[in-house]
Amino acid sequence: MNGQMKPAEIEKNSFAIITAELGARSFPEGVAEVVKRVIHTSADFDYADNLCFSPDVIEKAKAALAAGATVVTDTNMALAGISKPALQKLGGRALCLMADADVAREAKARGVTRATVSMEHAAKLDGPLIFAIGNAPTALIRLHELIGEGAVKPALVIGVPVGFVNVVESKELFLGGDTPYIIARGRKGGSNVAAAIVNALLYQIVRREGF
Repeated sequence: MNGQMKPAEIEKNSFAIITAELGARSFPEGVAEVVKRVIHTSADFDYADNLCFSPDVIEKAKAALAAGATVVTDTNMALAGISKPALQKLGGRALCLMADADVAREAKARGVTRATVSMEHAAKLDGPLIFAIGNAPTALIRLHELIGEGAVKPALVIGVPVGFVNVVESKELFLGGDTPYIIARGRKGGSNVAAAIVNALLYQIVRREGF
């Protein structure tokens, strides 16, 4: 055990262990990077089976990021976990509207969740939009409705809310649909997983300094 290892060395060794433990499992290029980074973040190998990818989603997501996409999250935790330097190099940004005062007031007045209203507000943003939902199934459900209404056409939906109520159902809404998606089937997920997926895509485009 070496307590003097540098962060880059720790990460390199971690990914080597993940690759070894996956054994003969193989994934398409681009998908493998996402799966391994989620496992690296969660130490949960179930994601090798739980993560679902729509056709050509990796290339579509990378194209959106390269075009300066806005990444919308449903928690400040996911927002904090996304690599801002990598996004900025591509001219993109990340934001979370959950704590926005207007969103809070509207949600209270309408008797709905802030997650629901935040998706409605985010749908009005310009440019390519990537939604990274790691906590609120109501955000994912409302986003699916907005897509159906033609109010928004996301470049990518990352649907990985964690929990028990409406979580599984909200994810299943997107499977097989026309919107590009990366979905974690079942109850598992979380803000850290949402951020890890965004970062896995970013790091395929932007090389991190020191790594």
